[in-house]
Amino acid sequence: MAANKKLLILAGDGIGPEVMREVGRLIDWFAKRRAVGFDVSQGLVGGCAYDKEGVPLTDATMAAAMAADAVLLGAVGGPKWDNLPFEKKPERGLLRLRKDMELFANLRPAIVFGPLADASTLKRELVEGLDMLIVRELTGGVYFGSPRGIETLPDGTRRGINTQVYTTPEIDRVARVAFDLARLRGKRVCSVEKANVMESGLLWREEVQKLHDASYSDIDLSHMYADNCAMQLVRQPKQFDVIVTDNLFGDLLSDCAAMLTGSLGMLPSASLGAADATGRRRALYEPVHGSAPDIAGKDLANPLATILSFAMMLRYSFDLGEDATLVEKAVAAALDRGYRTGDIMTPGATRVSTTGMGDAVLKELDRLAA
Repeated sequence: MAANKKLLILAGDGIGPEVMREVGRLIDWFAKRRAVGFDVSQGLVGGCAYDKEGVPLTDATMAAAMAADAVLLGAVGGPKWDNLPFEKKPERGLLRLRKDMELFANLRPAIVFGPLADASTLKRELVEGLDMLIVRELTGGVYFGSPRGIETLPDGTRRGINTQVYTTPEIDRVARVAFDLARLRGKRVCSVEKANVMESGLLWREEVQKLHDASYSDIDLSHMYADNCAMQLVRQPKQFDVIVTDNLFGDLLSDCAAMLTGSLGMLPSASLGAADATGRRRALYEPVHGSAPDIAGKDLANPLATILSFAMMLRYSFDLGEDATLVEKAVAAALDRGYRTGDIMTPGATRVSTTGMGDAVLKELDRLAA
């Protein structure tokens, strides 16, 4: 692959720089051992951007993200910036990236590696072998709908307003992503909403069904109410292959699914835009975990979610499936050999630092590539 593939790294706040450092080591490894090169640039987002530049994301960094073939992000936020005005908060930088890049499809896999099955709060037999994917609509729904805001009523009380709204094109494009990905997996999609009490949910169900009948009849499609889906995730999670749902329910259900794996430190994600005429999609990859300020700078964070986000980037942005699989196998092998950061520590395992886990993954890459 030519070395002019542009990768923008936004390490962010808290443990972001530490976990991203381990990805940097993988990037160097792939350049030397697999001739997979990137034109890497760095930028600021979140609280660190506010501290240095007065805003959580500058126009220049936004422009760099738009020009990049992929963006890899660490984490944003922390109590240091809790009292900033709403528009200056670190999270606004991330939301701007998602909105301006039009990243409408958020992919959150929930995979339970065999050695970590006992780390889940659910029984081993419920989660062992779990491999599911939640596709969350990311740029519409109640988080972006209008009218919105807080108003004072004539009697002096206040009212908060948020609007849940979806259109056919918004539903259609995210459902297509889910169906296309299901074709590469178990060919099963569960569409989740609240069609029993919400008109937007009824529209969602009808449009997903219409698209299925017209273009994806080879996929097994089912529909489920969001509250039932939450219950089923902790009752029988292996019944799911691909779940597609809206922004609000996707936010809640993907965090629920995350904990099935035992730790947020294990979960990657991808946010994808629409494909252009050349097939290129704007894309942002990030671990699901937050900035964990309580352990920042202590070399304690689990870098595997960020490393697995890098693997997703190889697969979805650069069509390097073989290399992505190599990273995933290296992570699995490191876990098989008993290496654990504190968040996934189990009796009899070897506790390692952030750097130590990076060492373990690189060692396995060397072994697999030999």
